[in-house]
Amino acid sequence: MWPFGNSKTRRVRRFTRMIRAKFDAAVTNADNTRHWANADGLSANAAASPGVRRTLRNRSRYEVANNSYAKGIVLTLANDCVGTGPRLQLLTGDSETNRIVEKAFSDWAREVGLAEKLRTMRMAKATDGEAFCMLTANPNLASPIKMDVRLVEADRVTTPDLSLGVVGSALATDGIEFDPFGNPAAYFVLRKHPGGTIFTDINAYDRVLAGAMIHWFRTDRPGQHRGIPEITPALPLFAQLRRYTLAVLGAAETAADFAAVLFTDAPANGDAASVEPMDVVELEKRMATVLPDGWKLGQIKAEQPGTTYSEFKRELLNEIARCLNIPFNIAACNSSGYNYASGRLDHQTYFKSIRVEQDNCNDVVLDRIFAAWVAEAELLTEFRFLRAATDLSHQWFWDGTEHVDPAKEANAQEKRLKNNTTTLANEYARQGKDWETELRQRAKEKELMQELGLSEADLPAGQAGTIPQAEEEEDSDVEREAA
Repeated sequence: MWPFGNSKTRRVRRFTRMIRAKFDAAVTNADNTRHWANADGLSANAAASPGVRRTLRNRSRYEVANNSYAKGIVLTLANDCVGTGPRLQLLTGDSETNRIVEKAFSDWAREVGLAEKLRTMRMAKATDGEAFCMLTANPNLASPIKMDVRLVEADRVTTPDLSLGVVGSALATDGIEFDPFGNPAAYFVLRKHPGGTIFTDINAYDRVLAGAMIHWFRTDRPGQHRGIPEITPALPLFAQLRRYTLAVLGAAETAADFAAVLFTDAPANGDAASVEPMDVVELEKRMATVLPDGWKLGQIKAEQPGTTYSEFKRELLNEIARCLNIPFNIAACNSSGYNYASGRLDHQTYFKSIRVEQDNCNDVVLDRIFAAWVAEAELLTEFRFLRAATDLSHQWFWDGTEHVDPAKEANAQEKRLKNNTTTLANEYARQGKDWETELRQRAKEKELMQELGLSEADLPAGQAGTIPQAEEEEDSDVEREAA
């Protein structure tokens, strides 16, 4: 017999079994209702609406302006990311063209203060969530190329007039108009800051074409067109840190306000002398005194800060800095609890995020500035050779990262070069230098030394590339501890 049906008909009945999967995180109960109360299904642009972004910007700016840790973290991030500014290296086959263009761009960048403006943009990206700059003309520049980079605060990029018919459209978001392919076509920029003190027409605006506007922000979600402050997840934590610090200080001050108190073990209406409650007695320094009969002198103990005060601040700062990929010792500017191995291990993640940020800046900001600069330079007689150039391949150099132990790094560098596992270009790039420029400079120095009859001092045998025995033992202990 078949399990189902008649054996003569040989019919098989099919049953569909319903399988239900269950995720604990999708369950709503009395314990987690309040925690998930603000979870929503809004789109990226709806979640970052103009009102939400305005509130986050204001709170973020307030915290950075008044919190020493927040200000230091943002400054450190901008300094480590931008440093003294990027340097251009042209990769064409004509070395003379490379030299002329690199020097001209460097002089122009110094004239317009490009490095300082990039640092401001990086700070705005962390605090405001986005940075804008317009490519404009500035006839007062000393450089023959009159193009300038003008920074625009995020508050000014908005759609001021609802009658434009682009707000809420699929081809527009707040302050940005898009073409049918999803590319930014124009930006609406207010002529005056909405928070300014000059009472003029605050709705007066300019429609700036996308080719003249650079918009730098971090895209966290598909379809996101405006940025939110990068320190947004840390804003409640900054408030907690401030409240806890003030609570500790307040408790310590309260305890210090009372120099001493009089108390008695005698029962009410007992043998103790009559003393007026809450009366205040001034005591002189270094003087002995006699207390009323039956009364004792006591002092309130300052119980703050608690034993976990420093540990709480450390953990909170570590959580604050995590959203920016910054290790605790950089955020707190304190490496007292680190050893050599743990310090380098934490810095690897941080400097990797810095390299990612610099590469993003290359694509979004610097390449567009350089393309506009070349277009302006081609109009000048001294740069007319650029009109015939079909390939202006280039790369950007940023400040290198200093090694904790230069002797070890030099030894490792020497081994890598001998083993052919690296190149001079890569090693110089680690330091933010152009290998061709450095080699030419070194050749000039050697030629001048020969001309002056000077020679390089010979190092004692075995000194180069060696590490003292005590240092080797210390490093091996550190490595074992890290392992």
